[in-house]
Amino acid sequence: MNEPFLQIRGIRKEYGPVVAVHDVTLDVRRGEFLTFLGPSGSGKSTTLYILAGFDNPTKGDITLEGKTLLATPSHKRNIGMVFQRYTLFPHLTVGENIAFPLKVRRKSKAEIDSKVKEMLRLVRLEGFEDRKPAQMSGGQQQRVALARALAYDPPVLLMDEPLSALDKKLREEIQHEIRRIHQQTEVTILYVTHDQEEALRLSDRIAVFSKGVIDQIGTGPELYANPKTRFVAEFIGDSDFISCDLVSSSGGEATIALGGGAIFNQIPVHGKGSSGRAALMLRPERIRLSRARAAGAGLAATVSDITFLGNNIHVSTETATGEALSVRLPFGHEAIAGLNRGDIVHLDFDPGAAHVFC
Repeated sequence: MNEPFLQIRGIRKEYGPVVAVHDVTLDVRRGEFLTFLGPSGSGKSTTLYILAGFDNPTKGDITLEGKTLLATPSHKRNIGMVFQRYTLFPHLTVGENIAFPLKVRRKSKAEIDSKVKEMLRLVRLEGFEDRKPAQMSGGQQQRVALARALAYDPPVLLMDEPLSALDKKLREEIQHEIRRIHQQTEVTILYVTHDQEEALRLSDRIAVFSKGVIDQIGTGPELYANPKTRFVAEFIGDSDFISCDLVSSSGGEATIALGGGAIFNQIPVHGKGSSGRAALMLRPERIRLSRARAAGAGLAATVSDITFLGNNIHVSTETATGEALSVRLPFGHEAIAGLNRGDIVHLDFDPGAAHVFC
C-alpha cells in the first residue's frame, strides 16, 4: 500500500508552559489543496512554520514521500512559501525576483530565462518582467511572489494568509487565480487562512483548527452538512443555536423537546449526553417559515427584523422563550410578501438537517 505523500504525525509545539499545537496528525495526498482554517492562536500557522522548517516541534514527525524532514534545514527542504507580505526584493525587477531561487540553485541562464517566461505566463504577468515591485499593485505583487515560489518546481507549496492584506474584490480575483494555477500545476498546497469563505472557495479539504488541535478534517460540504463539534458548526457557515431538552439519545440520533412542547426525533447528536439540556443547531437556509401554522410546524416566533441582501432575505425572529433564530429565504419567496416586524410566524425544519450538541 502506498504511503501518503506528506504525513504529519503527533506534532506538538510548546513555548514554555503554553502548548501552541497539540498532537496534530494528518495525511496529505499528492496534488491536494488542503487548508488550515481557524481563528488567531489556533495553531494553524505554527503547524505551517514547522512544516517549512522555520520552527522545530517539541514532539512528532513530518515525512515527505516517506522521508523525515525534521533533520533537514528549511533552505534545503525544497518547499515553496508565500507569505501575507509579499517579501519581494524591492531593488530587483519582477523577472529578477522570479529568477532568484533558480540562481541560488545554480541553474543555467537558458534554464532561468525559460522558467521566468513560463512563470510569467502562468500568473498572467507577461510583459511585466522589467518592472520593480513598487510599480505594481498588491495583487500583482502577490502573483509575482507566487511565481517565485513555484519557479523551482517545489513538491509542496505553503501559503500563510497570502491574501489578507488585499481588499475583497481583489482577494476574490486572486483566489480564482490560485485555484487555476493549482489545477494547472497540480502542486500540493497547504494554505492557512482564518476566512471560511476563502477556505471553501479554494480547498479540496479543510482542517479546522481550534486551541492547538484539529477539530475536524473534511471537504467543505462535509464540514458544513456534518459538523462533529459545536466549534466547527459555528465556524463553518452561518448557524442558529437554541436550547432544547435531550429526551433520549441512541445510535447517534436524538429525540429533543423544544419550548412549547414541540418534539423532534432522529436528529444527529454529538457528545456523550443521554438526557438533560443541549443545544440544537440549525442552518438559516434550512429553516422553513410559514405565515399560518401547518401540520408539523414546530415553533411559533415573532419577526424582529427583515433584511434585504440581494438574492436572499434574512428574517430575524424571536421564539416565545426569547431565543433568536435567523431564517434565510430566497428573494421572492411567497412567505415574504406583506411580512412585517411584529408578525407571528411558524418555523419548521427537517430533523436530518439539524444537529444536537451536548
